[in-house]
Amino acid sequence: MSKKIIDAVSALALTVLPGLGLELWDAEFTKEGGAYFLRLYIDKPDGVSLDDCEAVSRMVDPLLDEREDIFPDAGYTFEVSSAGLERKLRRPSDYVRFQGRLAEVRLYKARYGARSHIGTLAGYDAERGLALRVENGELIFKDNEIASARLRIE
Repeated sequence: MSKKIIDAVSALALTVLPGLGLELWDAEFTKEGGAYFLRLYIDKPDGVSLDDCEAVSRMVDPLLDEREDIFPDAGYTFEVSSAGLERKLRRPSDYVRFQGRLAEVRLYKARYGARSHIGTLAGYDAERGLALRVENGELIFKDNEIASARLRIE
């Protein structure tokens, strides 16, 4: 059900964001401490301001209220924030976009002696996988090995 909610909310957000010069980086619907949270993470080339977050919230919130079919049990907190400097990398296009930047890749199972590796994003190819440049050379990870990836601040 969470994926269905995220897809529906993302579609609504995408009707608003381009007009504000923003892009949807990610969306999540999660339960924390007994409460549900719906979060939109937004981005733009020169950085996201608090005003950007407020504008998206003001425009998307009424659209969500109109769509009772998305949240059958209601009761959630809606939040809009920047994707952040240490943002999650979810799509192959993210690996390409941030090539040359420091990142941490966490794996489902240990490989190259560890489950977590920090290095420079060195490229991505659908067949080959994600290349991460580390001190000793280059590590390659297939999509199905990667549990999570995120940018790191040096």
